[in-house]
Amino acid sequence: TDAITSKTKIIHLTHIINWMGQIMPAKEIAAEAHKRNIEVVLDGAHSFGHIKYNIHDLGSDYFGTSLHKWISAPIGTGFMHVKKEKIKNLYPLFGAGEPESDDIRKFENMGTRPFHIEQATGQAIQFHQMIGSERKQKRLHYLKNYWAEKALQLPGVSIGTSLKPEFACAIGLLQIKGKTPAQIDSYLFDKHKIHSVGIVWENISGVRITPNTYTLPADLDVLVDAISKLSKT
Repeated sequence: TDAITSKTKIIHLTHIINWMGQIMPAKEIAAEAHKRNIEVVLDGAHSFGHIKYNIHDLGSDYFGTSLHKWISAPIGTGFMHVKKEKIKNLYPLFGAGEPESDDIRKFENMGTRPFHIEQATGQAIQFHQMIGSERKQKRLHYLKNYWAEKALQLPGVSIGTSLKPEFACAIGLLQIKGKTPAQIDSYLFDKHKIHSVGIVWENISGVRITPNTYTLPADLDVLVDAISKLSKT
């Protein structure tokens, strides 16, 4: 709120920070923004299908997410939610018959596209619902803490992500003293075929480790063993 000025018109908020998994207090920030007549755009790319919440409860005016991450739908799929009263003020990216309509379907005018992607998305959503949002969130949080708690016992290893469920879930930022993110992720992939993402952004430096629901504890034991070997070199 201290960063808000009289010139602030829109707050663009990332629900879960993709670099290290921090869950942001989106609902509280949206409430403060609306007290000041500021609109809120919420990026749910890493929260949708990852943690349990109701989009309406978050209070954002505009919400968007990709579906290939935590829903496991095909790449190129996404989901957009706009408050009913805001729809008429948004022009669609592609030409629509009534661009000032309050019908959300005006954003679906994208020309010819492969129908199998929509079919596959429906199957992915059914699979997510079969597991259940709450059970999935608990599984993902368990997997992150499983490897992180073991890694924290190793010399020179730190985790740039909270282990508490209210602040983070599946994503964890691995840090090893004396090793750059590039050195860590290259070692993990080249020596152990473990794919991770090196992050260097402002004051965030580390390697993002992201297990999914299908990841086994035995897989994470391989990760911890690799971290142990690297931390000793």
